[in-house]
Amino acid sequence: MQKAKIIVIDDEKEIADLISFHLEKEFYDVFTCYDSTKVLSILQSQTIDLIILDIMMPNIDGYELATQIRKNFNMPIIFVSAKTSDFDKVHGLVIGADDYITKPFTPIELVARVNAQLRRFKTLNTSAPATAAILQYGGLVISQEQREVKLYDETLDLTRKEFDILYLLASHPKKVFSTENIFEKVWKEAYFESANTVMVHIRTLRKKLKEDKKNQFIKTVWGVGYTFND
Repeated sequence: MQKAKIIVIDDEKEIADLISFHLEKEFYDVFTCYDSTKVLSILQSQTIDLIILDIMMPNIDGYELATQIRKNFNMPIIFVSAKTSDFDKVHGLVIGADDYITKPFTPIELVARVNAQLRRFKTLNTSAPATAAILQYGGLVISQEQREVKLYDETLDLTRKEFDILYLLASHPKKVFSTENIFEKVWKEAYFESANTVMVHIRTLRKKLKEDKKNQFIKTVWGVGYTFND
């Protein structure tokens, strides 16, 4: 069976080498980078299954690099950073990361998170039906197969999580989902103080849907959660 390929990017050489060492012990094929300059060229020449990315780096920081990667690639991204504030964690998830680990961390935790992300990504990409649904509500068209959203023929630039939240709500119009329901279905993890993460994603999603008081696809049901207005 072909080994999964992982890029590790951290300007602290000792940390990058430590992460790579433990991943190679798990029989992963690892590309180690000490800055962000070579990452995009590796992505062009290799089929990468997962990226582990520091935030505070010279040249291009982790946030900007993740944003660039998300324009063309859909593999899981895990931030590993000394930044521990809720703002940094939520911002990382909003721009397209799938997980966020704070330094210091234990190798066993990192490997477990990597295994979980790869398992989840493989499941999502092998279990989809050959012909996936297209949802249409007025000028809004959502294609599950292409993971594409158009609003009056304008393609919207959504992150993976934003798309998953929108598709979840739109495929069950009028059904009310709590923040806990949304987090567990989209992130596929146990809910633990994650309401703010869901709220921030929905806030940015509403902006991209150009919502206003008269035109709302996503409706807040106060004290309960969110529902899709068809």
